[in-house]
Amino acid sequence: MRRRISDFTKGGGPYVWITAYDYPTAKLVDEAGVDGILVGDSLGMVVLGLPNTLGVTLADMVRHTQAVARAKPRALVVADMPFMTYETGRRDALKNAAKLIKAGADAVKLEGGSEYAHIVERLVKAGIPVMGHIGLNPQRVLALGGYKLIGKTEEQRRKVLEDAKALRDAGAFAIVIEFVPASLAKEITEKIDVPTICIGAGPHCDGQILVLHDVLGLSEKPPSFAKRYADVAEAVRNAVRQYVEDVKTGKFPSKEHYKD
Repeated sequence: MRRRISDFTKGGGPYVWITAYDYPTAKLVDEAGVDGILVGDSLGMVVLGLPNTLGVTLADMVRHTQAVARAKPRALVVADMPFMTYETGRRDALKNAAKLIKAGADAVKLEGGSEYAHIVERLVKAGIPVMGHIGLNPQRVLALGGYKLIGKTEEQRRKVLEDAKALRDAGAFAIVIEFVPASLAKEITEKIDVPTICIGAGPHCDGQILVLHDVLGLSEKPPSFAKRYADVAEAVRNAVRQYVEDVKTGKFPSKEHYKD
């Protein structure tokens, strides 16, 4: 049975989320039993080879969301709204979010806190479910000066907590908390009544999310908070090395691989 927004409730976890960007990986992670699939703008780095997420376009997100949706996963599908597709105002946000929903997403995710609560509220009123994203916002990497832990100062902690409350009040059905101290993620989780999903923010949230390529050992520079569960990169190298050797030595194709 397909997951619905209403399935994600406070106390109903722990919820397991992972990213996927295409049809085959969406099918595989869904068969593995995840609760949610994020078509993340992280595809810019792990799939497209970009230095960060800022170069990801709405067209990129629509195409990859369509591919994931074709897998017909049981898991909920959420698509990231890329950089500058919602910051310019409610009208642009609504138009662009609608394209992701029409591409097959069940909801959209946008980065930012209280400064974008009015955007979240408008999308929700239009019938588009929204997942929030606070703490480290990768789309703000230039302003932040890098991928840094957020919440080390009392002022930062207060701002992140205010962001969580503002997004909750605006109607977000869940909130991703990225790369903040575990104590802060715990405080937020205890103070808001929508599920929190941690990435690099400790064990106290209502769920966890990781980038698939980090999990599989395919990322060139995985973050320190990610855990590698397999070395798929080495498996691919070994398989292709064997293919190269077989072709060069005449072992492939053999009789079973062709017809006279």
